[in-house]
Amino acid sequence: MTAHSQSPVLWMRGGTSKGGYFLAQDLPADTAARDAFLLRVMGSPDPRQIDGMGGADPLTSKVAVVKKSQRDGVDVDYLFLQVFVDKAVVSDAQNCGNILAGIGPFAIERGLVAAQQDETRVAIFMENTGQIAIGTVQTPGGKVRYDGDAKIDGVPGSAAPIPLEFRDTAGSSCGALLPTGNAFDEVEGVRVTLIDNGMPCVVMKAQDVGITGYEDRDTLDNDTALKARIEKIRLAVGERMNLGDVTDKSVPKMMLVAPPRNGGAVTVRSFIPHRAHASIGVLGAVSVATACLVEGSPAAEVASIPGGDRKTLSVEHPTGETTCVMELDDSGAVTSAAMLRTARKLMDGVVFS
Repeated sequence: MTAHSQSPVLWMRGGTSKGGYFLAQDLPADTAARDAFLLRVMGSPDPRQIDGMGGADPLTSKVAVVKKSQRDGVDVDYLFLQVFVDKAVVSDAQNCGNILAGIGPFAIERGLVAAQQDETRVAIFMENTGQIAIGTVQTPGGKVRYDGDAKIDGVPGSAAPIPLEFRDTAGSSCGALLPTGNAFDEVEGVRVTLIDNGMPCVVMKAQDVGITGYEDRDTLDNDTALKARIEKIRLAVGERMNLGDVTDKSVPKMMLVAPPRNGGAVTVRSFIPHRAHASIGVLGAVSVATACLVEGSPAAEVASIPGGDRKTLSVEHPTGETTCVMELDDSGAVTSAAMLRTARKLMDGVVFS
């Protein structure tokens, strides 16, 4: 049997990430063959990914696999794959809300969804977590529009807005919003909230692990003592979060929070999990914002929360902020979260392995 050697692909920026968007039918059906192909495409394992399309960063070594959905009320199924940079690993253990921003445009570009006159709502089943998101794409004249006035921190310039709405994401990977049932647990002498509202996260105060929470990405990436300490915590909570042994997994993400500095709700430094994030993942931001609303949690102690059943929480990060609009029910539980993202088509063609 000959190895898969090429495939049509649309390369896109989705939110603050970038990667290859493939139709499922264009990739090998066999998982091992698919992963081997994608490792070659990205140039992994190699810290520079010099022999592939990857950008030597987890945020630019991502893949979306999309197909028309057979589910009622759903347009497309989306499988996210994280292609590791310096390891021969392709992981489906997490979701990606940034790459998700490009799924609607991709589905329309590839004819999986018919464009409406002004804007097109695309219902997306996220295979990694079994949840549904709605992306609203600007389609004036029945064509995807990428240019516009929406700005998101971490991306230069502006583009057409793509609002993403998430519902029923609580416990998507861990089985419950708070897998231990506690507002906080003490792990390795640090108070942490183990939470999953679309992305499994460990949320703790930055000051409790010896930093301010306002450091830049390079400072954090070079702090080997800090990284060793939070990795010890991460490995200790895998079983408690129903994720098993997380040694070789990209989840849970580690979130170090501090009081807001620029009028937002909270400041966060995110590790994904071994490198500091340039900003914060979409679903990571949702989980952190939710942690801020958990009474008695470390995040709640440093956060500045507005009143009302609809809360707009600005999550500050190293390159700006990400805004989450959270809807709460009468009990104070989060029922939906919406985020503003953008996407841009970069290249349409054939990629070779």
